[in-house]
Amino acid sequence: MKFICEKEKILKGINSVINGVASKTTMPILEGILIQTNENELKLTSYDLEIGIEYILEAKIEEQGNTVVNAVMFSEIIKRLPETDIKIAINENNLLEIECGGSLYKLATMNPDEFPELPKINIDNSIEIEQTTLKNMIRKTIFAVSTEENRPIFTGCLFEVEDNKLNVVAVDGYRLAIKNKNIDKISNNFSSVIPGKTLNEVNKIISDSFDTIKIGISRNQALFEMENCKIVTRLLDGEFLKYSNSIPQNWETRVKVNKNNIQNCFERILLISSSSIEKEKKYPVKINIEVGKVTISCANQTGDAKEEIYVETEGKELEIGFNPRFFLDALKAIDDEEVYIEFGTNRSPCIIKPVGDGDYLYMILPIKMKE
Repeated sequence: MKFICEKEKILKGINSVINGVASKTTMPILEGILIQTNENELKLTSYDLEIGIEYILEAKIEEQGNTVVNAVMFSEIIKRLPETDIKIAINENNLLEIECGGSLYKLATMNPDEFPELPKINIDNSIEIEQTTLKNMIRKTIFAVSTEENRPIFTGCLFEVEDNKLNVVAVDGYRLAIKNKNIDKISNNFSSVIPGKTLNEVNKIISDSFDTIKIGISRNQALFEMENCKIVTRLLDGEFLKYSNSIPQNWETRVKVNKNNIQNCFERILLISSSSIEKEKKYPVKINIEVGKVTISCANQTGDAKEEIYVETEGKELEIGFNPRFFLDALKAIDDEEVYIEFGTNRSPCIIKPVGDGDYLYMILPIKMKE
């Protein structure tokens, strides 16, 4: 195997597949990147038995071949080489030679025949969506997936197609985020839960462009296909929350507020709520809603803080407690200038949603405050 490739192109390919490499495994082959040549193309593949990523790039192929090389070492060397063409070849001792300018590195290789094949997927349902749209949908929901492995179904996002509308839903037991978008092409109804880890990798790879990405779903696998890259992942098993039944349909108190103003208040008050002196404790913030005004406050052994902000209010006055981090996550995901925050009682969920976008909604459960 021998080829020449621009540093920028091969580094983009490596960065696209690197997070499909296994980090903790008893199989050293899974810590590698499979390098394959085909005419004037180079294919890089990683697979940790849960997520597999393939990336194809242009290269000048002088000799055909394939090999597996340790992903971290290969990546770090390429990253630090000069911005010019890189020559890569397998020598007579089966070492991978990397040559660029006056630099020459030789790496041990592994047998490519031992590298596991990516699953072959028989697609039952599929949709096509613009990459920028999918990127936005993931960004507005992924932060609400659970990190607790005792409820694995909640460590992913629900992808649900109903009547030509894609709903992406994340829930962790304390909060819920949902973003939906109409699909241009007719599609069957279906629902699957895709791991959050996979969606994070998809979001790093796809571009903020109007190029399309195809999402194919089988019984237990999902496939994301772009022009020069594909990502294969297992689906999560289990029954997802029937989320539509959990969302309050009516409110008793509603606040309309500038998003940046209230976000800045929460960012400042979080300095007290998440005091480094008592990292093991989580202090909620208290929200007091009066006519035309919201007061946000927090007190603990480190100190206390209070923020007042003038807003538009409707309905009853209310005092309620929340995890401030959950509030901030939602506000950061909203791009609109103004938001509605809707409350029921001090024990029922609150809804945060953009004033001008009916396709996004965030729900958070309150925390019981001490008397």
